[in-house]
Amino acid sequence: MPIYLDYNATTPVESEVVFAVTAALREQFGNPSSIHSFGQQAKTLLDEARDHVAAMLGASPSEVVLTGGGTEGDNLALRGLAGMPAMATRRHIVVSAFEHEAVLNTARALGRLGWAVTEIAVGPKGVISPETLKDALRPDTAIVSVMHANNEIGTIQPIAELSRLAHDAGALFHTDAVQSAGKIPVDVGALGVDMLAISAHKFGGPKGVGAIWIRRGLTLMAVNTGGRQERGRRAGTENVPALVGLGVAARIASERLASGGAGRLAALRDRIEAGILERVPGTAINGDSEHRVPNTTNISFEEVEGESLVIGLDLEGIAVSTGSACSSGTLEPSHVLQALGLPTSRVQSAIRFSLGPQTTDAEIDRVLDVLPGAVARLRRRGDRRLSLRPAPRS
Repeated sequence: MPIYLDYNATTPVESEVVFAVTAALREQFGNPSSIHSFGQQAKTLLDEARDHVAAMLGASPSEVVLTGGGTEGDNLALRGLAGMPAMATRRHIVVSAFEHEAVLNTARALGRLGWAVTEIAVGPKGVISPETLKDALRPDTAIVSVMHANNEIGTIQPIAELSRLAHDAGALFHTDAVQSAGKIPVDVGALGVDMLAISAHKFGGPKGVGAIWIRRGLTLMAVNTGGRQERGRRAGTENVPALVGLGVAARIASERLASGGAGRLAALRDRIEAGILERVPGTAINGDSEHRVPNTTNISFEEVEGESLVIGLDLEGIAVSTGSACSSGTLEPSHVLQALGLPTSRVQSAIRFSLGPQTTDAEIDRVLDVLPGAVARLRRRGDRRLSLRPAPRS
């Protein structure tokens, strides 16, 4: 039976989500903007989905904008705020150096439009120091964007403290919570943020839908212009069936967290991590082993090229990854691990194991049985692919 340990890339869709999406496709075809009964039935489904997302985030439903996923939410936050006339005299944005590319590339695109962009360093364990952010803030800083949990190493940032510093400087704060929602409690009030984005397929929902929470009273320029959907903040007819799936997935994830699911995952992660370190010499954990989401571990294997190990494990029926699925297929080393200051050899030999609710003890046992042999084979033959890797850009 294949073993899937790449939940940070995407998750299996919950069976209840599949049923709800299928029912909506089959029975609720109305346009939620229509005032007749077919449209209003579809609108009711959207309202229910919005309610579940709001409950997941400790928010009010009126503050939740339904989107096409995490990348769209991040773009709406950064581009939407940058486009406001009030930003004419505040043209500086601060992001962390190991943000997801949805934030990094959006910030860099704003830089090409005349914004000043500062990418702040992270500590060697992948946690941002409040002092580092404080030093980067300027009188014209408009936006600070720091992800809640990192997608490659799982580290959780001190968002509440960072957001306070941003607000003290007169800036607004956005966080990409795509990798934390559904894994740990996410409460927008406790975090003190102004905008927070999530994506359904990271916690058992369909791909291509998500949401962004926008603090009441905060106005953003719409990135998608057209109709008045989502109170004018996101034009376009809503994908009702998929958004129904988002709502059901949010409810299930919240229930699972309330019943202690995070503790079970952390125990499995700790077991696979300890087993690897014990059975495979020349291994090291990347990131902070304490402040991280419960399902993720990132481990470097000395003298092994990460992609070769991923392929070797896949041949054994075990799916893992070298990092972000959104960067797959490039020859560039992980910008996340580079931001930690790790040497190139350690960056290129890193593997991410990300677990999920369906992960079992038997699967962990299987990985620990197979992995040492796979690593030993690669080390014996010598991994010539390492020499083919381009040098990292300075």
